[in-house]
Amino acid sequence: MLYAKPRIPLFLAILFHLSGVIGILFTPYKDWFIHNTPITLLLMGVLLAASQERIEKGFIGFFLMAFATGMITEIIGVNSGILFGEYTYGSVMGPKLMGVPFLIGMNWFVIVFCCGSLMQQLNKVMLSKYEAPIPRAIIKWSVVIDGAVLATFFDWLMEPVAIQLGFWTWEGGTIPMLNYACWFVISAILLAIQQQLKIKAQNHFAIHLLIIQALFFLSLRIFL
Repeated sequence: MLYAKPRIPLFLAILFHLSGVIGILFTPYKDWFIHNTPITLLLMGVLLAASQERIEKGFIGFFLMAFATGMITEIIGVNSGILFGEYTYGSVMGPKLMGVPFLIGMNWFVIVFCCGSLMQQLNKVMLSKYEAPIPRAIIKWSVVIDGAVLATFFDWLMEPVAIQLGFWTWEGGTIPMLNYACWFVISAILLAIQQQLKIKAQNHFAIHLLIIQALFFLSLRIFL
């Protein structure tokens, strides 16, 4: 573990995202900030890993699984339209594999891991208020379902902003419901895998990062 407390990662996350909002909305350097988005996304992934209490096999395995799943499903989506719908990625996100930027795999890992971390922490708070024991299956599936709903909501929040910034475009300019259905199902599968791997190490930065990124996209969605 590189950071015992999330102070340094939290400071950097706030700095980069706040600078991005100000730069995109209030300066003549909007294009520069947009085209440096890959640096921010990559840095957040590195900080997330550095904030993990233990870089255990489960954490590494989940990263690889989430990255590969994100890339494979997006490649299928971009090249066939079977998943998510008819869409294409722009040049902002950096190098691509079969039309899909490598950073999209990282993005899937970050979003799903952060949503799972938040749901696990909320579960602990809720369970501490109940005296009667709750079956483990209910606890597990509440994290999976609630986390998938949260990940899908995050995508809904992000979509209009990403389109305006040129991250990707939808055919006809309309975001299909298939996109959100796929986000829910794929996120739920990944969260179920995360539960199965039993990643017990705490990562409080993950919760902060999810909130910061949500506020980033919300700000741009309102004022852009």
